[in-house]
Amino acid sequence: MLTLPFDLEAEFRRDLEQLEQEQGMKYVTSFERIARREELLGAIELGLELKFGNEGLALMQEISVLYDIERLRLIKEGIKTVSSVSELRQIYQPTTGE
Repeated sequence: MLTLPFDLEAEFRRDLEQLEQEQGMKYVTSFERIARREELLGAIELGLELKFGNEGLALMQEISVLYDIERLRLIKEGIKTVSSVSELRQIYQPTTGE
């Protein structure tokens, strides 16, 4: 891993912020994406355990293979409102026959 000296890191951050403003979008590094995914998976696991116990935790095997951050956010939010594990599963598994 390469660590930039403080002054170069500060210059890089300024350049990155300027680019983000010019492009109208935020740059997210692969490390940030990985951290967000892990954070979401941890929150989902906790939510499943608290709401559904072992039955909910069994879903983690299916959920942990997902990489779409938006879908993981939907799952996390869905835990609040669903009343069953099968109802939650509908959020991340497409229905067949449509």
